[in-house]
Amino acid sequence: MPIQVTVWNENVHEQEREAVAELYPDGIHGAIADFLGAFDEFSVRTATLQDPEHGLTESVLAETDVLVWWSHAANDAVADEVADRVVDRVHGGMGFIALHSGKNSKPFSRLMGTTCNIKFRHAGERERVWVTDPGHPIADGLPDHFEIPQTEMYGEPFDIPEPDRTVFVSWFEGGEVFRSGVCFRRGRGRLFAFRPGHELYPIFEQDEVQRVVANAVRWGAPNEGAVAEWGESDPLESIGE
Repeated sequence: MPIQVTVWNENVHEQEREAVAELYPDGIHGAIADFLGAFDEFSVRTATLQDPEHGLTESVLAETDVLVWWSHAANDAVADEVADRVVDRVHGGMGFIALHSGKNSKPFSRLMGTTCNIKFRHAGERERVWVTDPGHPIADGLPDHFEIPQTEMYGEPFDIPEPDRTVFVSWFEGGEVFRSGVCFRRGRGRLFAFRPGHELYPIFEQDEVQRVVANAVRWGAPNEGAVAEWGESDPLESIGE
């Protein structure tokens, strides 16, 4: 069975900024869904902030193996009940891929339990992304580094818990560094935060970035594991005899 992927985008910049609409005429969600849809192993749908329940109804999430989330300007506009619904599904085994400012989304920050704050700068500078964990599946098929010609800078400190794995670290033209690809486990779900993806640059057209996202979807897909049982439990052995 193909991996069921939902690509979520707040879809705000595309409606408010002509430059973004020209770069991503079908929305950032459309661009991501387009390259993921080229793989037979993925079945891809999209959802946006403007859809009823932001397109993330109980039934949609129940059918989603991996949720890819891009956001920036409207993180606070996501309804709390929808954010909680996403968090619950991650605990149940759904993968969550936070792209760019998706690190400040309600679901991701709640799963982290921290502010997820950073330094940042809009200067259209060069980013060099180094693979720091070449044995990780998300780094599969990549060189030891690749460059993004123009982007927004993110800088340390990055207020997140210590990652389970740090797959990428970025250096920026202005001198800063950043943990740009980090992995976590929450409950049965796998999470990956990937820094690149600023809306004013054609970053999602870059081969290396597309490879990272596709690899992350494969890695984030649920695995079976053991059956967990919660709540009050009968003893396996006699007690007090």
